[in-house]
Amino acid sequence: MQAFLQEVGSTLAEDAPGLSVEALARQMNVAGGPTESPWPKNVGLLFFNDTPERFFPAVQIDVVWFPEGAGGDRFEEKIFKGPLARMTREALSYIQRNFLRETVIKHPDRAEATRVWNFPYAAIEEALVNAVYHRSYEEREPIEVRISNEELVILSFPGPDRSIRLEDFQAGRAVSRRYRNRRIGEFLKELDLTEGRSTGIPKILKVMAANGSPAPLFESDEDRLSFVIRLPCHPLARPVPPKVTGEVAPEVTPEVAPEVVRVVLALQEELSRTGLQQALDLKDEKHFRKAYLLPALASGLVEMTRPETPRSSKQRYRRTRLGQRWLETHQGNSAY
Repeated sequence: MQAFLQEVGSTLAEDAPGLSVEALARQMNVAGGPTESPWPKNVGLLFFNDTPERFFPAVQIDVVWFPEGAGGDRFEEKIFKGPLARMTREALSYIQRNFLRETVIKHPDRAEATRVWNFPYAAIEEALVNAVYHRSYEEREPIEVRISNEELVILSFPGPDRSIRLEDFQAGRAVSRRYRNRRIGEFLKELDLTEGRSTGIPKILKVMAANGSPAPLFESDEDRLSFVIRLPCHPLARPVPPKVTGEVAPEVTPEVAPEVVRVVLALQEELSRTGLQQALDLKDEKHFRKAYLLPALASGLVEMTRPETPRSSKQRYRRTRLGQRWLETHQGNSAY
């Protein structure tokens, strides 16, 4: 408790060494009960007990690596336990050291290289802290982080409050009318692990867009029994077999589907969704979105002009710098 007070810069830190454990816990509001029979509050056991899993089974974070993908036969697992703040930080540090990598794409016509991360750390931090904050500590299920070359998935139980619509998550405007584990949120906020103002989801969307990554996905079931956050790997950061050619080209070249090529070619200027659909001469909006627009955004060659508000009436689509570079490289290719 004293270490926590010192870290957050509390004025109580100066008086803490002279207080008994009970007195300090009462001052921090992590203990209650009558003087003759004090008892720890749940938030105190979760943050200031070395083995909170004794009181709340499955208080842990399981990080699972699938080198062959989620459907493969091999996986590696590491389990993190302990007080919530320490457990969360250790899991984040482990993920950052072992699974995050930056891809540098050099261009023959300019000194500036393009740099992208397979998974931006800030998005992972927000997603994992969100799970620690909002999971139920009555559930006997751990938080699970599943990592493959294709995506990083964070699973927690239960799902979001029913007052929040899933489409609001995708739009970045999810605001809960009720906060689960408000005291946990207060401690996480003091440790600068969360802001506690429904800013986590918008930040995940913003960070993923800034990295040029495909948009994250937020999933739950009808009964809100679980919550899944999927962070897709940046297309240019996925492991690809080396190609030997006689031409000077960027070190990483994405494979581009014909539908995505059509989108890139059509974006001679910024276009609205309707304008882009008309430019492609496509009648079915659902087919256009599923087969053309979403794959184009996922490829990293096309981006939104307003990624923080995907459903904005002023939303437009344009080529990214990578998209423009790809077009210049392949424009003379008869296959396109």
